[in-house]
Amino acid sequence: MLNMDFTKRVVVHTKEQHWQVSPLPGVWRKLLARENSESGHATSIVRYDAGASFRSHNHPLGEEIFVLSGTFSDETGDFPAGSYFRNPQGFVHAPFSDNGCELLVKLHQISPLDSQRICIDTNQQSWQLGSNKLKVKPLHDFETESVALILCPAGEKLTLPSDCSGVEIYVISGELNDELGRYPAGCWIRSSNLNQYRISAEQETLIWLKTGHFPDY
Repeated sequence: MLNMDFTKRVVVHTKEQHWQVSPLPGVWRKLLARENSESGHATSIVRYDAGASFRSHNHPLGEEIFVLSGTFSDETGDFPAGSYFRNPQGFVHAPFSDNGCELLVKLHQISPLDSQRICIDTNQQSWQLGSNKLKVKPLHDFETESVALILCPAGEKLTLPSDCSGVEIYVISGELNDELGRYPAGCWIRSSNLNQYRISAEQETLIWLKTGHFPDY
């Protein structure tokens, strides 16, 4: 198992990790959290080489993806960088990438009750004004779980809900910082409570933010 103790704060600088081979030629990954070697709860950065493809398959407890670069495709369409989608339990597809892509991928983490397939091109979304001059693009809400893109202007603090427990951040561009360090693009942070830290951005910073989703372990 890797980073499966959800009571501990975890920080991974993915740009400093080496790509690892996957069971499929042409698909590489950087492991962030993993329950078993090839099954169960998993969070990874995944890279498809140009022309790489999977056979048709499904994912028990679903699949959640944010496209970081390139274009990711399956039978339902082509998804450019900035695309976010959730494939619930029972969804079957055969993904591929003609020209290569890089993804943030979460497997086996969608409630069986959350059965709606979601596909959003965030490039077509308008920003909504949040607290502390933050800009928000909501992506998904289900029960206590919430997913969004957050744009933090230079000099602003990242404000989370006061009762927020279970926080996961991926820094897409720019850099966050707090009392414990600096978190540039490519950094993944997971904590049971980040409100104890003063997180801010000295430069404009874009993050993927997920809250309220920790499993009961």
